[in-house]
Amino acid sequence: MTQPERVLFVHAHPDDETIATGGTLATLVDSGAVVTLVTCTRGERGEVIPADLQDALASHEALATLREAELRKAVGILGVTDHRFLGEENARWSDRRPRRYVDSGMQWGRSGAEASGEFDPASLTAADFGEVAADLAAVILEVKPDAVVSYNDWGGYGHPDHIRAHQAARRAADVYGVPFFAVEPSESATAGDIDVDVSAVIDRKRDALEAYRSQVTVSGDEFTLSNGTAHPIERVERFRRISVEATGEVPFREQSWSSKVAVSILGALVGGAAGALISVYNQSPAKVFGTEIWLGAIVGVLVVAALLIGLRLAFATRVVAFWAAIGMIVIVGLFTQMSAGGTLLIPTFGPDGALDGAGILWSLTPTVVAFIVLVWPQLHRRPPVRIRGQETKVKGPQQP
Repeated sequence: MTQPERVLFVHAHPDDETIATGGTLATLVDSGAVVTLVTCTRGERGEVIPADLQDALASHEALATLREAELRKAVGILGVTDHRFLGEENARWSDRRPRRYVDSGMQWGRSGAEASGEFDPASLTAADFGEVAADLAAVILEVKPDAVVSYNDWGGYGHPDHIRAHQAARRAADVYGVPFFAVEPSESATAGDIDVDVSAVIDRKRDALEAYRSQVTVSGDEFTLSNGTAHPIERVERFRRISVEATGEVPFREQSWSSKVAVSILGALVGGAAGALISVYNQSPAKVFGTEIWLGAIVGVLVVAALLIGLRLAFATRVVAFWAAIGMIVIVGLFTQMSAGGTLLIPTFGPDGALDGAGILWSLTPTVVAFIVLVWPQLHRRPPVRIRGQETKVKGPQQP
């Protein structure tokens, strides 16, 4: 290779990079690769193990300062020279002011990490997803990595910040067509996994773990976290390639609230315009083999179904189709209101008092078709990302 390999690692808190990928980081550095490490938060809501460091629990800022110092020591031992905190100037989208993402917190449950119940509005999990992904995209644009490495879709063990780091890193890699590799547990082996033997740098990995005195207790070839469970210091670190495509598009569900509102309003306007246009022609008849049919109303049914199905498929969400249906139903409802001379454009009764089939068909169509389209189950959905534990609540304004 004429150019050194460039690899971007995305981790949620200080110590995660060493526990999950410390040996790979050191191995890549030793091989001459250009390694960039992004840490999303400073671990402000972590726990402290040693008695002599309990003063750091006096405030989130005090613990953040301690963990920053531990992180600097650890990455120095591993040889990483390009380290960034997400949201700072060198890991922030160009038109945004620097910000600080804080630890979302967690608690230990029977199956591992669980959401703690409340998220600070400034936390990584409460932040706008598009903002987090854009900040990581800014790093990708600058360093031009050959690969992005982060967690699997469960975040390794369920921490909400790990899950968000995975989602945002994978989205940024997807948009720019950069290969994405997920860290996988050593006991979860499948065909195609990449196993990195880090035996040659295991002492450095151990030393880097020992730098995290507040979070980790190292004993021989094992380390223990605050939950008291011992884990081996892995000599093989496993990764799985996750396929991505350079679409350049961000799914509706991952866009900012302003974008969602704008697209929803546009959907309502499109639905209203379609409802008005078809209402004008709903009474248009046609003869087929000598039989008069409700051509306008039938075409209206097909157009409504095609429009709502198309919107749902195009945006991979029910939201836009829902607002288009609302716009259409409102307009059709207005056109069926009684006036001094009868109904406006959609008669439901003929001059002789008999029911008008075409008018009734069109007046009911938007509601019936919308109900069918919106309740129809998703046929090709991505596996849901869950945060185990009780429902989380955000202090302050709700964020996606």
